Amino acid sequence: MNLMNSKPIIIACDHGYGNMKTAHAVFKTGVTAYDKEPAFKSNLLVYQNRYYLIGDEHKEFTAEKMNDLDYYILTLAAIGIELRLRGLNSARVYLAAGLPLTWVSEQKEAFKAYLLQNKEADFTFRGESYHVEFAGADVFPQGFSAVADHLRDFKGVNMLCDIGNGTMNIMYINNGRPIPSKCFTEKFGTHQCMLAAREKLMQKFGVTVDDAVIEEVLRYGEADIGEQYLEVIREAATEYAAGIMRRLREHEYNPELMKLYVVGGGSCLIRNFTEYDPSRVTINSDICATAKGYELLAQRNLGGTV
Repeated sequence: MNLMNSKPIIIACDHGYGNMKTAHAVFKTGVTAYDKEPAFKSNLLVYQNRYYLIGDEHKEFTAEKMNDLDYYILTLAAIGIELRLRGLNSARVYLAAGLPLTWVSEQKEAFKAYLLQNKEADFTFRGESYHVEFAGADVFPQGFSAVADHLRDFKGVNMLCDIGNGTMNIMYINNGRPIPSKCFTEKFGTHQCMLAAREKLMQKFGVTVDDAVIEEVLRYGEADIGEQYLEVIREAATEYAAGIMRRLREHEYNPELMKLYVVGGGSCLIRNFTEYDPSRVTINSDICATAKGYELLAQRNLGGTV
């Protein structure tokens, strides 16, 4: 099948350590490979005669996302989801992706080459077969992409904080203009909070609580477990949220002198476990916001031709 003359579709992939996000979907970053077809296959991806279960666990933190095939397999799964939403089984695809703010300049070309390691791919995901030809890729800075469509709203001095599973990215945006010299990436993602909550539960009660339960408490402040366990998880989350604010202050955050804009999956921790002035702090809870931003930026780069 040759799609050379067909119009490419932009598909955005936010390659997180906890979740993969497209403009319309979220799924866990876990990838488990098998040589033979596994018994459970609701999230099964088949590629080059190997079987991959998607979403069982999260991806371990690594500063190099190109170290193995996992993120490539996750990208194929993301493409499959987006094509199915469009009712397509074959397409030319232009990928829009990103990296932490301070890694973009150094890793951009390598990550782009990783995503485009094959000119085309044939795979099966969730029982559907797909044929994809890659038209190209762009790699953008995480976090910033989530606000790229409304920079005009950033009057005065603003601090943007993107809290992911593996990293926290900080950027200053002054009068709608990003300040490249004031971008920071820290390994202080929400997975650190999960680990702290697990450790506290083990120390106090000698129990292990499923990560899905801890995640529910972090996201909503509640879960269907005993109050004593809830309190310990909330305590860990409160300490972690205080750690976020401490790191922001280390980067000269002052709520009286600037506004704070928080994005990413970890934004719920600021919302649920800190006190803040909503007139000075904006929390964007849309976990797909960064992927949507990648899509917008790719469209702009391509001059609306895609």
